[in-house]
Amino acid sequence: MKKGKKKFKVGLLSAIVVLASAGIAAQQTDIYFLIKKNFSIFSEAYELVALEYVDEVDPEILMRTGIDAMLETLDPYTVMFNESQNEQAEIMSRGNYAGIGIEAGYRDGEIVVVAPTEGGPAEQAGIRAGDVIVAIDGVSTEGMQPEEVNTLTSGEVGSEINITIERFGLDQTLDFSLTRERIDVSNVSYSGFIGENENTGYIRLTQFGQNSAEEIRKALAEMMEAKEMQGLVLDLRDNPGGVLQEAVKIIDKFIEPGIKVVDIRGRVADYNQTFNTREPVMFEKPVVLLMNEGSASASEVVAGALQDLDRALIVGERSFGKGLVQVVKPLPYNTSLKITISRYYIPSGRSIQSVQYTHQGRNAVVMNQADSVRKEFKTRNGRAVYEGRGIDPDITTSREKPDILEIALMQQGMYFDFATEYESSHDQFNEPALPNEVFESFKEFLDEQGFSYTTDSEKYLKNLSEQLAEVEGAASSLQSIEASINKKKQADFEEAEDQIRRRLYLELVSRYQGQSGRVKAGLKSDPDVLKALEYISEPEDLKKLLSGN
Repeated sequence: MKKGKKKFKVGLLSAIVVLASAGIAAQQTDIYFLIKKNFSIFSEAYELVALEYVDEVDPEILMRTGIDAMLETLDPYTVMFNESQNEQAEIMSRGNYAGIGIEAGYRDGEIVVVAPTEGGPAEQAGIRAGDVIVAIDGVSTEGMQPEEVNTLTSGEVGSEINITIERFGLDQTLDFSLTRERIDVSNVSYSGFIGENENTGYIRLTQFGQNSAEEIRKALAEMMEAKEMQGLVLDLRDNPGGVLQEAVKIIDKFIEPGIKVVDIRGRVADYNQTFNTREPVMFEKPVVLLMNEGSASASEVVAGALQDLDRALIVGERSFGKGLVQVVKPLPYNTSLKITISRYYIPSGRSIQSVQYTHQGRNAVVMNQADSVRKEFKTRNGRAVYEGRGIDPDITTSREKPDILEIALMQQGMYFDFATEYESSHDQFNEPALPNEVFESFKEFLDEQGFSYTTDSEKYLKNLSEQLAEVEGAASSLQSIEASINKKKQADFEEAEDQIRRRLYLELVSRYQGQSGRVKAGLKSDPDVLKALEYISEPEDLKKLLSGN
């Protein structure tokens, strides 16, 4: 009797397997039939339009428009590259290119700056992460893909480009005239010791390019050999990501071998992959990782994995939220397709992707759930973390945003031009802070240059003046308003003095000590870095916080 039941169970299981296989085969047959059916319809429609439409049309443009329209229903990272775009990708892979130093992304239907390259023309002019690019050389970016914007901002060294941006909190658009420069694609832009006793290591990683993990290893090794380190600050702010494998290798330096740090899961099983740590731990002291809204992709993998494994305290702002993985597939005639093939999931099992694409229209999205109903996951020590909005920091900070005055000073190159003039008559600048006499010279320089900027109030006043031009007695009232606005602008300058002094000081330092000197000087007054040092100086408190108690 028992043998009969066993045979029955085996037979039932076999039948289920056969039915499942048949179902999969039927599904595959259906999709290939649909592909063939619709390709036949499309090819005949394309041929008819190309040959018989009343006006002659370019077959290449017609086809490319059709492909682009198809891809627009997917996500902004799935794009086709033509020959020139392929060449541009090759230039990037060689490690340098001519551009303005920005990484464009897509959010809420707009092209945004994910991260400006440190020291690049855009960053020096005051363009920052989160700025919305609305026009390039007067051409609207509406309908463009991030890759198109990145291509348009690249070009010959020395050529000029005009960028129009919108910034949160400002009613007016901002115009920037920039000169393209050679942009060296770097990974670790600075490493060294920070803190009052200079016994805390600091590494700033600008992107996840080839050999970035090796650069991290070398920086760590050099600092550990130089002195006993109290802890490490790993700065991933404004890091747009890059090679995922490099991110895994970096996590390797801090996590014991054999731990899963990221899963890649997609529709095609061949692309699914699990990445585990392999190397012995290189650094065991406390780690604080800095990130902001410009930290994306591989940056979020590192931050999320170290957070999920309770290995690092995350300080800063919520990250960008890009959890999609792309590969580049070659196509005929030197074209290629960059296609999203999977999502990645960090150790707790959560995804960091901030939006879901509906595929019902051009980049149509559904925002992930509201904070109150976001799915909860647990870190290794049982701390609660949440899915679907990038990586939330353990300690939230906010950067002080420059106002319209400070933007105008950067936009018009006042810091840059003053530093150029100062450098021409001074052999050195070794000051620990900006001397008062230098600041006074800067104010005189602004007067000499005729520095001015227009506030929203002045725009409203100009419109009002035009409307009341014929009204008797209005002129004196308008003059009184103008005097009040000028008085307010003077007060604004005094209120922003600390920030103006800091930016001017760092510009002067960069002239005499280079970008690394500028970074080092800036770290001394960087609020996020100072916050990180507070936690590293109290290792027991940091350990307790990460323990979940």
